[in-house]
Amino acid sequence: MAARVARAAATSSPFCRSSLANESATPLIGIAEGRVSKPRWASSSSSSSPSSSRSEKSDKKITDRLSTVIDAVNDRKLPPELRGQRNAVKSETDIMNIVEQRIWHSMEEGQFENLPGKGKPLNLDTNPHADPAEDTLYRILSRNKCAPEWVELNKEIRDNIAEWRLALKRALVHREQGNNSKWNESSEALKLLLRGINDKVFRYNLIVPFGRQMFGLKWEKELDRLNEKKETDH
Repeated sequence: MAARVARAAATSSPFCRSSLANESATPLIGIAEGRVSKPRWASSSSSSSPSSSRSEKSDKKITDRLSTVIDAVNDRKLPPELRGQRNAVKSETDIMNIVEQRIWHSMEEGQFENLPGKGKPLNLDTNPHADPAEDTLYRILSRNKCAPEWVELNKEIRDNIAEWRLALKRALVHREQGNNSKWNESSEALKLLLRGINDKVFRYNLIVPFGRQMFGLKWEKELDRLNEKKETDH
């Protein structure tokens, strides 16, 4: 009786004529007859493993091709003498040595003897190696007798460092004389000025063109520098 009720309920569904009706009716029949059966689901591991394997192989091929292209591009950036030997290039010094050798060979062959404009002042109005936008900005500043911000800041930092080192040299006299209170007072003020200089150095390194960065000051290193200078003077 219970089985007939379950079948009637299943056939009353609007989906009874589709293939889904058989799948949904089977659990109902099992429940109505007192059996609890779990629906069987197809395992995705067996069906997806071949496709995933093919995908991994395809990704690996793409990665290998990209690596080959990148290696070829980097290799073309090297001088002809070093191409195909990228692993042998340890630092920029190896490349600079090749450049210097080329310059010396050119000088020995006299290739610098008859250059255009020889004996005439250089035209420094434009810089062919600079970014066009930056070159235009620098020319505008130059015409107005102004310098870029990083140039002015560099000069300011160097002046501050010279004054600070002179003040440190004077303060060390108090320590040598045993006046610890005066030395402690001076050293605290100098450390505060040192932090201000290092803040300027940090700002300078953010705006300066690449390759012109400078190091900040370190308290211990500056003391060691003065002590070494005194030893060499004596």
